Amino acid sequence: MTDGILTADQILTAAQEVLRRYGPAKATVVDVARALGVSHGSVYRHFPSKAALREAVTQRWLDESQAELDAVLASGAPAPAQLREWLAALFRAKRKKALGDPELFATYTALVNESSTVVERHIAHLVAQIRQIVDAGLAAGEFTTPDPAATARAVLDASTRFHNPAHAADWSRPGIEADFTALCDLILRGLSSAPS
Repeated sequence: MTDGILTADQILTAAQEVLRRYGPAKATVVDVARALGVSHGSVYRHFPSKAALREAVTQRWLDESQAELDAVLASGAPAPAQLREWLAALFRAKRKKALGDPELFATYTALVNESSTVVERHIAHLVAQIRQIVDAGLAAGEFTTPDPAATARAVLDASTRFHNPAHAADWSRPGIEADFTALCDLILRGLSSAPS
């Protein structure tokens, strides 16, 4: 139930619970409205369609890990340490979601697959953050690369196994931490400006 004025945040929270309960195939705007004790028209005043509501829920879910990534960027650490920690923070956040609430994670994975523009914006933001670290490493003489933009995209692509929901089944497998460390070591060796 709402406490007076219905907010978009209240709707998104209720939508998350409805999705957890019914799954993406069966959850409806009417279910969300019922959970809030309002008419479905009240929900549509904030979100013009079921697709818009689902995209907003997906965006909220993808944004939940952003605070930790932002903190890594603000740390002022040397670029190699910052890149390693940024990749580790992304892996931790995705793994926590997958292992902490597998049913809801499966629901969100289904939503992500139907929200291509939300996912594209999310990926572009992640690449921009990596680019920021790469640029800082270049400026400090810690990294070398002829194309920082392509390098940032390649780093995200290379680490896909540790953040893409398609690989979630691997995230609890023995040896995954060692695999992650090996990948980070390889990426950082490739970027290092120091002679090997």
